[in-house]
Amino acid sequence: MPDMSASASLAMTHLVPLAEVDQNKVTPGVLGFIVFAVMALAVWGLMKSMNRHMGKVDFAVDREEDASDAADKAGKKDSGTVGGAPKAQRG
Repeated sequence: MPDMSASASLAMTHLVPLAEVDQNKVTPGVLGFIVFAVMALAVWGLMKSMNRHMGKVDFAVDREEDASDAADKAGKKDSGTVGGAPKAQRG
């Protein structure tokens, strides 16, 4: 039976080069994390602002149709007069 410690030491010698850090390798480091975090906070703030502004928008198209229907009904009720004078014709 072969010696297990020899195979273990052989395996460790193959793993050691993988654990070494190359000083010439470019990594993002702390500055990269800070830039990423600032960008993430900016996107979060923009999304929050957009949601607030979109909440103020009135998407009710039915209200415009109801207003025009009400104006049509008021026009029929008035029978063509505004304050005793005939309505001006557009065209």
